[in-house]
Amino acid sequence: MPVVKSDDSSIELLRSVRRETNSAAAREASRKLAADGAVNLLPVLRGFQGASALGGNWLRSVFETIASHETRAGRMLPADLLTEFIQDTGNAPAARRLAYAWLLRQDPTLEQNLIPGLLEDDHPDFRRDAVALLIDRAKSAQGNAATQLYKAAIRGAVHDDQVKVIAEALEAAGQPVNQQQHFGFLSKWKIIGPFDNREMKGYAATYPPEVTLDPDAAYDGQLARVSWQTITSDDSYGLVDIAQQIKNYKGSLMYAVTTFHSTDERRAEFRLGTPNAWKMWVNSELVFEREEYHRTTRMDQYRVPVALQAGENTIMLKVCQNEQEENWAQRYQFQLRVVDSSGAAVLSSRGTDD
Repeated sequence: MPVVKSDDSSIELLRSVRRETNSAAAREASRKLAADGAVNLLPVLRGFQGASALGGNWLRSVFETIASHETRAGRMLPADLLTEFIQDTGNAPAARRLAYAWLLRQDPTLEQNLIPGLLEDDHPDFRRDAVALLIDRAKSAQGNAATQLYKAAIRGAVHDDQVKVIAEALEAAGQPVNQQQHFGFLSKWKIIGPFDNREMKGYAATYPPEVTLDPDAAYDGQLARVSWQTITSDDSYGLVDIAQQIKNYKGSLMYAVTTFHSTDERRAEFRLGTPNAWKMWVNSELVFEREEYHRTTRMDQYRVPVALQAGENTIMLKVCQNEQEENWAQRYQFQLRVVDSSGAAVLSSRGTDD
């Protein structure tokens, strides 16, 4: 029987699918890959690396078609090769998770054998699984044995619900968790304002802090001369509550600045939660903005990929409040944390924010 080789050209076509791509060509590429069967399982998974969003969907469909066909035919998926692929953190996270889901159907013991080693994995779902196993073991243990299991679990925990369970258990054991630090929230800021945002005109306006960032400067504000002041959050989730800690100035905006020190150049995510309209600058570059007021807010509401430079990085937020008087429109606050792709905290190399 002739050896069938993977169809690299079809995989490449699917990797690069965009909305404007000829869908007939994509369907034909998918058909060819699926027809060749199991030989394409790993090549399709590798194709996820650098694939477009639509391309990833096409590749997922091909993998699942092949895997389903193999399973229905009574053939085993290549467990050793797929396990090796899953364990290689250099592979695309979505592809690793897809391979795991299918392999788990074939071998239910995979969770106990593989997941414990993925406690600090790049994929948050693998971390969640590993943390869940440790929490279950801790709940069945007693005394110091349980405490040690919870301490191991907190190293990999990136999901709020799991962190709460672990933190409560460790608090009861006399070993409290600094959740603010664990999540990577930035808690110390310099803040200035209010500036005018009546009729929501201030969002598009350029006030002096956007032109020159001078921590010693004073400016004409909405109500009087304004200067920078320090504001610190003691909240476990790093919430800076302008309305409570300063004042809920209606139809206003504030600027908040902090610095983050990185040991080297690296990619990171800034994850922001706020019910207010906002803009964010990193090292004087506008990286994201959203003009929307009083929508539902939550932790990690916005995820902004950033490139940190080695040394000091300056972060500035413009947080805008409108003039609505309803009870649900009174929040004037934000929370910001720095994490890697898994959601694990990336801490300032100086330990605290300046």
